[in-house]
Amino acid sequence: MNLCNISDVKRLLSEFNTGTKKGFGQNFLINEEIPYKIAEESYLCHIKKAGEGKSGVIEIGPGIGTLTCKLCERYDKVVAVEIDKTLIPVLDKTLAEYDNKEIINEDFLKLDLEKLVSEKFGDGAAVSVCANLPYYITTPIIMKILEESFAKKVRFLSVTVMVQKEVAERLCASAGDSEYGAITASLNYYGKARKLFDVSPENFMPSPKVTSSVIQIEPHEQIPYKVANEKMLFEVIAGAFAQRRKTLVNSLSSYFKTVSKEEIANIITSLGYDINIRGEKLGTEDFCRIADELAKKGMNI
Repeated sequence: MNLCNISDVKRLLSEFNTGTKKGFGQNFLINEEIPYKIAEESYLCHIKKAGEGKSGVIEIGPGIGTLTCKLCERYDKVVAVEIDKTLIPVLDKTLAEYDNKEIINEDFLKLDLEKLVSEKFGDGAAVSVCANLPYYITTPIIMKILEESFAKKVRFLSVTVMVQKEVAERLCASAGDSEYGAITASLNYYGKARKLFDVSPENFMPSPKVTSSVIQIEPHEQIPYKVANEKMLFEVIAGAFAQRRKTLVNSLSSYFKTVSKEEIANIITSLGYDINIRGEKLGTEDFCRIADELAKKGMNI
């Protein structure tokens, strides 16, 4: 059976009386070169950082197992988390030849990642993440992985995921770029993202209306930024981009109702920034400095 052959895929789905579900954002890859490249990029980054020892990867949304097969051929252990229960018997069939995989029928966003890694790979294991992510839930999944990497001390070496091209450009942008936004600055606090390659719509069944991109995020070994209150930092980032067309002072003063515009202006200028600067010109370290100054003013989140 060729999992990238449209006829084979349709027969497989028909056999199990299921199909692609728009509600789960399911678009199955039908070009074998793409899952091969994704798995290869994931594994090469993993072994570069992990060195010797057993390798493990969590796949989110394996679908019918097209990418999973390629991961099983590289990693010592693959744990695939699939929310669609109708695809579990499909995966049991398509992945039958691999004894280094485990399929879990769960909602990834509801999982305790520290517990998952401990139970499936062992305490302190170095694990990577790989996925063809549904567009509608990309950001929550990526931020969950990064936040729990540090809050719960789960060691994820790399996150290699396919996302909508527009989202990829935001995630990989630099301060000052037109695509740079709140998600970019937040992601940069935890790690660094880079784009690997684009994937056009005809490589999927059904074909999405937009181009996709594969990106790779490497979480920092330790967060390189010092900030007194992380929650305050992310509120500052959210406030800075809440009204993109406004200056940073105006956007933050509209967002933080308990701090006057004059106080915020004083903070911005005292840190050496131009009074008319906009949020997209600032990097994550800059937002840390602003958050610390707001904290010094006694402001609590």
